[in-house]
Amino acid sequence: MLENPQRYTVTAALIYANGPIHIGHLAGCYLPADIYVRYLRATGKDVAFISGTDEHGVPITIRAQKEGITPQQVVDKYYTQIKKSFEDFGISFDIYSRTSNKIHHETSQEIFLNLYEGSNFTEEVTEQYYDETAKQFLADRYIVGVCPVCGNENAYGDQCERCGSTLSPTELKEPLRSMLSGAKPVLKSTKNWYLPLDRMQPRIEEYVNSHPEWKTNVFGQCQSWLKEGLRPRAMTRDLDWGISVPLPDTDGKVLYVWFDAPIGYISMTKEWAAEQGRDWELYWRDEHTKLVHFIGKDNIVFHCIIFPAMLMHEGSYILADNVPANEFMNLEGDKISTSRNWAVWLHEYLDEMPNKEDVLRYVLAANAPETKDSEFTWKDFQTRNNAELVGIFGNFVNRAFVLTQKFCDNRVPTLADLTEYDHVVLNELAQYPDRIGQAIGQYRFREALMHLMDLARLGNKYLAETEPWKVVKTDVNRAQTILHIALQITANLSILCEPFLPFTARKLRQQLNAEVLDKDILTWLNAGKADLLTEGHTLGQSSLLFEKLEDDVINRQIQKLHDAKRMNELATKEVPTLKGEITYDDFAKMDIRIGTITEAERVPKSDKLLKLRVDDGMGGRQILSGIAKHFAPEDLIGKQVTFLANLAPRKMMGLESQGMILMAEDRDGALAMLPPSKDVWNGATVS
Repeated sequence: MLENPQRYTVTAALIYANGPIHIGHLAGCYLPADIYVRYLRATGKDVAFISGTDEHGVPITIRAQKEGITPQQVVDKYYTQIKKSFEDFGISFDIYSRTSNKIHHETSQEIFLNLYEGSNFTEEVTEQYYDETAKQFLADRYIVGVCPVCGNENAYGDQCERCGSTLSPTELKEPLRSMLSGAKPVLKSTKNWYLPLDRMQPRIEEYVNSHPEWKTNVFGQCQSWLKEGLRPRAMTRDLDWGISVPLPDTDGKVLYVWFDAPIGYISMTKEWAAEQGRDWELYWRDEHTKLVHFIGKDNIVFHCIIFPAMLMHEGSYILADNVPANEFMNLEGDKISTSRNWAVWLHEYLDEMPNKEDVLRYVLAANAPETKDSEFTWKDFQTRNNAELVGIFGNFVNRAFVLTQKFCDNRVPTLADLTEYDHVVLNELAQYPDRIGQAIGQYRFREALMHLMDLARLGNKYLAETEPWKVVKTDVNRAQTILHIALQITANLSILCEPFLPFTARKLRQQLNAEVLDKDILTWLNAGKADLLTEGHTLGQSSLLFEKLEDDVINRQIQKLHDAKRMNELATKEVPTLKGEITYDDFAKMDIRIGTITEAERVPKSDKLLKLRVDDGMGGRQILSGIAKHFAPEDLIGKQVTFLANLAPRKMMGLESQGMILMAEDRDGALAMLPPSKDVWNGATVS
C-alpha cells in the first residue's frame, strides 16, 4: 500500500454502451468511486477521476442486431444517455470519454505492438466455432446451446443466465446454434495472439500477495484463480467490430475487448491531461501516484490479473494499489436483469423523482453491497428517506434554522458561557471529520455514512436535551449559545455531507449564506471546528432539505416493476400447442356465422356471464358468454360478432344459451372479438 501518495488516479469501470445505467451499476462502483474522489478533493489531494463507455465487444453488436441499427449508432446513442445520467446524478468525473475515440485506438495498438515486439505474446492456431451462413467466426456470446448444469436451452457460450454458471462453447450441449443466422456452427482453424499468463503466474502472485489489505472478496477471488493455475488467454478475436490488430495480414481480427477496455483508463487520462495542460504520465508512470480501480465483482480477474499482467509486460506503468470491488445489488427479491427489464433505470428515476438525486445516493450508499450482495426495495427507500433523511438530518437542520429565525433575527447568535454538556458536544463534534475520513480512506463507505448521520443525531439530541425554545423565556444568553452551537454543527454537516450528498451540501451552503464567508472557511481542513460561522452572520433563506415520500409515490414505482415483469413474462410466452388433428368432415359440421348484438346485460349473481341478444338473420337468439370481465354490456350494442350457430343449447345460471361467441385470446389473457373486416348481413356464414 502506497503511503502518502503525491497524487491519485481513480478509475470507475468502463460500462458497455449497449443500454442505460441502473442502480446496480451505481451501487457497484460509480457511487463509491465518487464518494472517494469527492473526499480526496475536499482534503486537497491531486486527483484524476477517469471513466467512460466501453464501445467494443459482442454486447454492442448484439444490441445493434436487436435494434436493427449499426454498432456505431448503438454506442453513440447510449454514450450520450449514460454521460448525461451521470452528470445529472452528480458523479464528478474529470473526464467521461469513450473507447471509440481515435486516441484510444492509437494507445491500445501502441501497447499491443510494444508487447508483440517484446515477444510477450504467443501465436496459437485453435479451432473455434464458425457460422458458415454468416461467414463469420463466433464470439462465445454468439453461440447458444443447452446448459450442462441446469438444462436451459438458451444458454450462451460464456454464461447461462438462468443458473449463472460460467461456461465455454465446448461445454454446451446440443443443439448448438449461431445467434447470427440460427445455423449450427462448425469448428474452423484460426490464428490468434495469446498472453501467456501461465508463465507470468509467479509475478502475478507476488503482486497479489503484496496487497493483503485488499477486500476479502477481491483477494479471495484472485487466490482462487491463482490456485487453479493461470492459462494463456487470447488477446485478439475474429470479429468485425473493434480495434484492428496492428499487424500484417490480420483482416477481420480485432483486439480482445478486455485487452483494449482497461487501456481506456490510460487513453482517457491522456485526453483529460491534454485538455487541462497536464502531464498524463505523472498519473500513470510515476511511482508516487496511487492507482485505484473501482469495479463490480464480475470484473475482478480483469483488473487484478489480466490488466496488471499486460502492464507488467509493457514495463513502464504503475499497477493498481487497490481494487475495491463491490458485490451485487439485487432488486425487490430478484437479481437485476437488463434483458428482463428488472431494474431501476437512472435516467427514468431522475425524470420521475425530480430533485431527489441525494435520496438515491443516500439509500444506495447506506445499503451498498460492500462485503456481500445487498438488496434495494422501494419500501426501504421510503423508510430511509422518511425516517433518516427527513426525520434525523433534515429535522435537525430545519429546527436549527427555524429557531434562529424566530429568536435571533436569522443571525448567528452570540456565544456565552459554555456548560459541561456543551464541551462534551463540541469535543464529540471535533472527532467526526477523522472518523468519516478514515472510513472513506479504507473504502468503508457505509460506515462513513453512518458517522455522518450520527453527527446529525448528535445535533438532534443536543437540541432535544437543551430545549432552547423553553430556555429563551428565562435565559436569552443561554438559548443563544445553544443555537450558536447548533448552527456550528449545521455548518460542519454542510462540509462533511458533500461526498455523499452533494446537492444537499449545496442547499445547506445557500441556507447558511456561505457566499459572504471566506471561501476557505467551509472546507474539510476546518471541519470539526466550532467557529466556522461568526457571531452576527446573517443566514440565508431556509427551506426543507428533504420531503416525506407518500405511499402512492412508492406504490407507483413498485407497480412499474411488476408491470415490467409481467411484460417480460408475456414476451417469452409461447403460442399454445396445436390440438389433435381433425378431418375436413369434422370442421364441416360447425356452422359459424356473423350476427349483430342488439341487447346486452349482466347475468345476476354471476361475475363472468353476459346475456346477449344476437340478430342472426333468422329471428334472433340468446347467447350467454363469459366475457363480463373484458367488456361492458353497453359497449357491445351494435357490434358484429362471429358465433358458433349449431352448438347444442345448454343452460347456465337458469338461462338457456343458443350458441357460442368466438373470441381470440391475447398472450396476456385479454379477449378480442372476431368481427368481419366490413359489415356483412346478419346470418352470413363463415367458411
